[in-house]
Amino acid sequence: GIKWMSSLEAKFEAAKDKKPTAEKLEQLRRQKINRFRNQHRISVQGTDLPDPIATFEQLQKEYKIHPKIMENIQAAGFRVPTPIQMQAIPVMLHGRELLASAPTGSGKTLAFCIPLLTHLKQPRNKGFRAVIVSPTRELASQTHRELVKLAEGTGFRIHMIHKAAEAAKKFGPKSSKKF
Repeated sequence: GIKWMSSLEAKFEAAKDKKPTAEKLEQLRRQKINRFRNQHRISVQGTDLPDPIATFEQLQKEYKIHPKIMENIQAAGFRVPTPIQMQAIPVMLHGRELLASAPTGSGKTLAFCIPLLTHLKQPRNKGFRAVIVSPTRELASQTHRELVKLAEGTGFRIHMIHKAAEAAKKFGPKSSKKF
């Protein structure tokens, strides 16, 4: 038999039978990510940005974060990443530069400490391997406290140096030459 239909119905039938193209799927994925960013008020600039994470568990699956660090995140009571953590952690884990701004108490410290420890992979006896410069002692103390909690059980040694003279006593007189 002959099937009679209008040209509009024919277009609809043809579109129904087609499988979505890779381009269309990518466009849908981008729309979903943009909705997620808008929902969490995440504003980004740049090209080829990694997708934000929705859960800390994604860090384990997608980025192979040290299991002890994941345990420490859970033990510290962090259940869901904050918006700054959702986007900043993947960006830094991809080795990208980042300039981020977020209100006090939004989780910026954890957002850069997780990638820092992940990039270091494991402890080594090679002196200082990462340095965080803070504008105030109060912020340095907060960062130190958070890093100690996050790195607990991993073997990393976290130090806070606020006076060069004390550092020379603590790490030896040749420490300024070594590090």
